[in-house]
Amino acid sequence: MVGKKSGKALLREEGLERTDNNMDLTAWPQVNMINQKNYYTEYLKRDDQILPLRLQQEERRNRMATNAKDRDRALAQFKPGEVPVPDIEMDLDDDVGLDEGNGLVGQDALGSKIIVIHPGSQNLRIGLASDALPKTVPMVIARRSTTNESEEDRGEPRPKRLKLDNDNPMEPEKMFGDEFASQYATMCTELKIHMRSHKRRVLPNSKELIVNYNKRTPPETISEHNDPLRIDWTEIPNDPRTAPPFVTGKDALRIPDFSNPRYKLFWPLRQGWYNEHDYDEKRVLYDDIAVIIEEAIKTQLNIPRKKDWMQYGCVFVVPDLYDRRYVTQILRMLLRDFGFARVCFIQESLAATFGAGYTSACVVDIGAQKTSVCCVEEGMCLENSRINLKYGGADVTETFIKMMLFDHFPYSDINLNRRYDFLLAEEIKIKFCTLNEGDISPQPADFHLRASGQPTRKYLFKTYDEILLAPQGYFRPSIFDHSWKLRDRRRIIDRSRDLYDGSPNDPISTAQSAIIAMTAPPPPVTSLASNGHGEGPDRMAVSTPVRQLPNPLQKFSEQEQTSHSAIGSPAPDDDDTPAPQGDGETNGIKNELDPSLRDDVLPIAPLDVAILTSIIHGARNDDRKTRDFLGGIMVIGGGSQVPGLYTYLEERLRESRPGFAKDVMIGTPPRELDPQGVVWKGGSVFGKLRQTNDSWINRIEHDRLGARVLAYKLMWAW
Repeated sequence: MVGKKSGKALLREEGLERTDNNMDLTAWPQVNMINQKNYYTEYLKRDDQILPLRLQQEERRNRMATNAKDRDRALAQFKPGEVPVPDIEMDLDDDVGLDEGNGLVGQDALGSKIIVIHPGSQNLRIGLASDALPKTVPMVIARRSTTNESEEDRGEPRPKRLKLDNDNPMEPEKMFGDEFASQYATMCTELKIHMRSHKRRVLPNSKELIVNYNKRTPPETISEHNDPLRIDWTEIPNDPRTAPPFVTGKDALRIPDFSNPRYKLFWPLRQGWYNEHDYDEKRVLYDDIAVIIEEAIKTQLNIPRKKDWMQYGCVFVVPDLYDRRYVTQILRMLLRDFGFARVCFIQESLAATFGAGYTSACVVDIGAQKTSVCCVEEGMCLENSRINLKYGGADVTETFIKMMLFDHFPYSDINLNRRYDFLLAEEIKIKFCTLNEGDISPQPADFHLRASGQPTRKYLFKTYDEILLAPQGYFRPSIFDHSWKLRDRRRIIDRSRDLYDGSPNDPISTAQSAIIAMTAPPPPVTSLASNGHGEGPDRMAVSTPVRQLPNPLQKFSEQEQTSHSAIGSPAPDDDDTPAPQGDGETNGIKNELDPSLRDDVLPIAPLDVAILTSIIHGARNDDRKTRDFLGGIMVIGGGSQVPGLYTYLEERLRESRPGFAKDVMIGTPPRELDPQGVVWKGGSVFGKLRQTNDSWINRIEHDRLGARVLAYKLMWAW
């Protein structure tokens, strides 16, 4: 009987036996096994192995040794039996070196050598931490040019008007297009219905009275010597060779438009971003920011010599949702170009709570061109609650002028690209705009137009509902003009990318992603089957994406209230990125949104929707936190100074969240602080705290580690 063959013999006979022919199995380079002993090393696991922490410990040890020597020297000077000198050892967290020898004591000594800088799209607020209020400087620089800003684009005015084929202006009711006219008429009708429902008197022919009065009222000319409030314009030498190359601050806004030589205004920051539309090189953009801050330090803080800046520290306020390239460039500018001894950063919302003295709040900062919303709890900004909207008080100004022109404003040639018209529009908005319905009635008003080289003109006009409908744009942002806000975005400055995988690594929050997902246009329909549901055609028929924003939030609000009423305890806090429950379509869009496309969508949403979205993502379905944030909403910023805004916002939030109506409360900055300076005040308080030593970055750390030091020094995840 023949024995059974083994498996190897069968493979050998069939030619399938595996043999070693000294050839690699693949052409890819093979990596050897990792030495398992490396897993147990302590490399970069102790504080003394990290340079910033090690330098801090060495500084504390040197300070302790110096204090001990000073104490022993003081004790040695006393004879036996005399009263010994008290212990002069400083706290380990005291500030070092910058505030000594200046003759000041207490909190003033802590802040006398610290400069607090809060830049914005329209204004720069700067001052010493020991000052009570900041100095406000326009964030603008005027440079010599062949044309000014009002002469560019063939002199196209702002707001942009439509013209006939023969370049003649159209009628005021048609010059801004059918869409604006339709939205304006809708807002007027809704306001009348709302006022009648609240038993307020509404005249049936108010609009006609306003239009007829504005049509027939000519201006009154006032000679310059009879004008007590005439403006002192910035004088430019007649010889172009002796004219200054640039002018900053308020003097730049007072340069005559048709001066010789011409000057053009540049605003380095727009909508909280770099202004890449007016610049061709990023080096020039960085230089303009540095020049504006440098001139403000020299003129406003009276520190003209740059070599003295080495004795000062700097607290710089950055947005909640920042660009990483912006922070790294500012750090390089402050330490290398300005030569400050040390620098630290703080986020805007956190600085607002420091300035107002709140421990937890939902901070709503309405600036000139951006509005930020963020929930702050126990000294930390909740990352998922950060929202940055690209509209502000400047949009209200432009919309107010458009509404006035629509109603036959007597000064029909107003152009916000001209400097004196820009200042005039801001003055009129601050003087007349309100959200109190009791002030809505045909009221006479006047203003004085002062232009360089021209006599003063006094205009009489009447206002009606324009003064209320313009600031209502915060809650109906589709009335604003957003067509130019994404122009040339990322043209000269690319987004920050991860060093390893190349993906964008700028901070983003789930609340901001939800706003972008709601703002983004719906995906195109490829087949009729996708429109099988009843909602498809209606959604595609909406021309403006902002109009459908309230629906997802209202739907979520109803479901959240139902869940809270049916379940006594909050939902488990397992998911790091909570999303509105029951809103799968919005979540799907948000989760599938490509990070590289975020710069292609402008985040726009009604203010009340943005606040509720931020609280939803910050509270993470916790009923107690939701009530705390709704009861601690703090509205700050220059755009929040519209009379009646707090009351109107409270009504909108209570209508949106009836289950939490009794908890909604809008807080104002305490101690009668100016809402525009709360963030700067918080930065000054933060700079004087003795526990902030861990956040300071000195030149040695930056020279050795560069931007990597931010990962160890910032108070939030970099």
